[in-house]
Amino acid sequence: MNPTFIIIYIVIIGVFAYFFVIRPSQKSRKEKEALKNSLKIGDLVKTTAGFYGEVIDLTDEMVIVEFGNNRNCRIPMDRDAIVDIERADEQTEKAE
Repeated sequence: MNPTFIIIYIVIIGVFAYFFVIRPSQKSRKEKEALKNSLKIGDLVKTTAGFYGEVIDLTDEMVIVEFGNNRNCRIPMDRDAIVDIERADEQTEKAE
């Protein structure tokens, strides 16, 4: 087998890996980072455990989320535990 074919084969596999593996994961990581940075007090969030709650306090790395029907359960958690955000201002628009 010719060495140039082996080099071309390795380059093609590298390009394939970049466009179908590395690039999409970088894009999803940037979207998650933007989601975490846009978090505000009053937003309803979904956690990695599947719980829904309301953000009542924020720090650089921690979030305090209030859970339950009567809002008596407050749990501090890492920002990485937030999976999805529903904005407080979007809820008021839906109610109207």
